[in-house]
Order: sequence, then C-alpha cells, then structure tokens
Amino acid sequence: MTAALTAARERFHKNLVDRHTLSLSFDDVASNADGSQKTSIAIALHIAQDLAAQAVPKKLDGQRAGKQFEEAIERFLIETFPFFHSLRPGNWTIENVGGSRSEYQISKYEPYRHLTDLARAIENDRTLASVLGNSYEISPDILVLRNPEPDETINRDHELVDADSGQYAVIRWANQDRPIVHAIVSCKWTLRSDRAQNARSEALNVIRNRKGRTPHIAVVTGEPTPSRLASLALGTGDIDTVYHFALPELIKAVDKTENDEAISMLRTLVDGKRLRDISDLPLDLAV
Repeated sequence: MTAALTAARERFHKNLVDRHTLSLSFDDVASNADGSQKTSIAIALHIAQDLAAQAVPKKLDGQRAGKQFEEAIERFLIETFPFFHSLRPGNWTIENVGGSRSEYQISKYEPYRHLTDLARAIENDRTLASVLGNSYEISPDILVLRNPEPDETINRDHELVDADSGQYAVIRWANQDRPIVHAIVSCKWTLRSDRAQNARSEALNVIRNRKGRTPHIAVVTGEPTPSRLASLALGTGDIDTVYHFALPELIKAVDKTENDEAISMLRTLVDGKRLRDISDLPLDLAV
C-alpha cells in the first residue's frame, strides 16, 4: 500500500508535468534549466525525464510558471500537512497569498497585526520611510495558519484554563480570533542571485518584525544547479531549510554528470541538513 505522503508527492509532480510547469523543449532543454549553462541543462534534463515531462512547442513564461509552482505546492501542503494530527494537532489553513501583493496579507494574522499600523504611518511620514526603508515588508507566497482554539477544545481532557489565567495567549479564541502564522513558505521555481537574496531579506524581516514566536521559514525550489542552491541554502540564521521539488531525482541526476564539484556541493547541502525533499516539508512543519 502506498503511503499518503508518497502518493501526494507523485500527484505534485504530475501536476507540474500536466500543466507544463515542468516541460521539455524539442531539443531537450527542461523548463527549469538555464539554457546558457551546460551543467544546468544536463541535470534538469535527467530530472525531467525521470518525472516523465513532455516536450512542448514553447515553455511557460517565468511569471506563469512561478504562479503554477506556488499553486502546486499549496495543493501538496493542503493534501498532507493538516492530516498529521498525531504529530501536530490543530485547526489548520493553507493560504496562497502570492497573487495578492497589493494587500499586506501577513498583517491580518498574529504575530504581525501591528504591521498594518506601521505601514500606514510610513505612508504618511516620508522621514520614517527613509529611515525604515523596506525592513518591515513581508510578501510571502504561502502561509500555513493555525486558527485559535475555543476553551472547550483546550479544556477537553483537563480543566486547563479559565477566566483567571491565560488571558493574553493568542491560541485562545477567547482572547483573539485571528489565525496565527505557523509557517511562511517561499516558492522559487528557479534561482538566480537576486532571487536568493530576496528570499534571505524577507526571512530576516519575518524574524525582526514578529511580536511572538518565529514561524517556520522555508523555501521550496525547482532549481537544478547545486551552486545556485548553495547560494540560498548554505548558512544559517535566516531560512530554516531549503526544500527541492525532487531531491532524490536531483541527486541521481547530479551523479550522472560526473561533475565532481557539483556532486561535492550537493552532498554538502544534503549532509549538512540544509537541503531536503518536498516530502520532508509537512513532517518538518509538524515540529
């Protein structure tokens, strides 16, 4: 019997292939490859063939591919994470807010509700804007949210809280009714140096601007080149972990290139616990 997580991973890849997010050109260049880099082309081709990608006349433009990648990850998380009740009980919501940049989405939720007032103050004060710049801006792709719980749920097994205790805890519906940000997932179909730095800057803003515990901060990417993955995954202090959309397939593809530098770099990322597979993400979110 196939495990639910394994089946969800297969559907995730099928989604990418069926919608041509992952595709091949008629001269065997995968849609996530850098066409000017031989190593990228070779690795991406092996992955695309492993996942049964189809040849198409023209690959999707970058914006559409990125949006469909977000949607595939959102669906994967909806199909997996909320069902790990044995590890992380709760009332969960997965939201793809990447297409709502005009609204300051994260300020709707704990522990970032104060950012609405900050953004309004900055709009009205150019001096404040010049001092803070974009150090408060957080524009996530996917949010994993936990809804606050009624006292009936909290007290289900034991009488734990009443009107005299826990009067400020955000997990209690009696105190506040806004969902709590459990995780922020950034989606990068491919990586270039600017995209890696944007992800790091946003992660630091998530950490600096919270009024509560730090959410999980994850990045999921389809980038095939180990050196570009390293530009984002190496180091600590901002992003928790980088997740590859097809890590076992990536490892096999890199080994086939016989490129010692690429093989060594990928092993460093995996053995150093900086790069994991998409199927590891729901389990890590349960910690």
